Amino acid sequence: FNFDFLFGILRLDLAVELKNIEYMDTEKWLEHAIDLALLYAPKVIMAIILWIIGNLIFTRILKIAKRIMLKREYDISLRGFIAALLYWLFKIILILMVLGTLGIETTSFAAILASAGLAVGLALQGSLANFAGGVLILIFKPFKVGDWIEAQGLSGSVKEIGIINTTLNTFGNQLAIIPNGKLSNENIVNYSAESTRREAITTGISYDSDIKKAKEVLLDIVHSCDKIMKDPAPSVMVEELAESSVNISLRYWATNDNFWDARWHVLETIKVKFDQEGIEIPYPHQVEIQKNPKEN
Repeated sequence: FNFDFLFGILRLDLAVELKNIEYMDTEKWLEHAIDLALLYAPKVIMAIILWIIGNLIFTRILKIAKRIMLKREYDISLRGFIAALLYWLFKIILILMVLGTLGIETTSFAAILASAGLAVGLALQGSLANFAGGVLILIFKPFKVGDWIEAQGLSGSVKEIGIINTTLNTFGNQLAIIPNGKLSNENIVNYSAESTRREAITTGISYDSDIKKAKEVLLDIVHSCDKIMKDPAPSVMVEELAESSVNISLRYWATNDNFWDARWHVLETIKVKFDQEGIEIPYPHQVEIQKNPKEN
């Protein structure tokens, strides 16, 4: 009996069987791959189309936003920040939409982003408040560089408006830095917002002085000053009958450039003219009473 022949036949049958099994596995995997392709191909195609169209739309929106900011003369640093913020916001939204189209659950991603944003917000609460205030100031422009403003107990000329702080040059040429968070939430007086300003100077005269004459002197002072506007016309009125004086209010208008020169001129001239006209300006008097010791 030829065992070699028998073993040869067995090996041949085993090889054929293994080839058949391999063929069946390949066919099975191929069918599975085709099924997956048929299942996910439409989603992949839709995701690609969504990515392309979404980028085109977001790019168009970003260009429109940049034109609007340029037209409204937003600060260049603010324009760059808003453009970058919109870019990444659009990208995150588009990525989440694409993942949703592919059938991937995006709720967890949104939760992670929200948690991260909350953590950053709590950690940088003060800085973010100043940052938000700077954005509001740069958008709504309650003042601009060069304006003279008063805020937070300080007054000065605006030197720089930053995202976090605003810098002033005070009257004494000191540098004052005010956080934008407080600046945007408190009262601001902008003395340069209008081209003209009205001044109200109150001066007191004694009850023995002639009120009519005092009013005429005050009007003559402002009419003779070329730094004071003639229209609107200056006015003088009795403001108060105080304990020791009759208080008269002089009101006039001047341009911002002439305001302080006009004020200093008027104050000095009032004293000179009142002295010339014999109009008394009351001031506190101190009376000293001494007792003669010989009378005891």
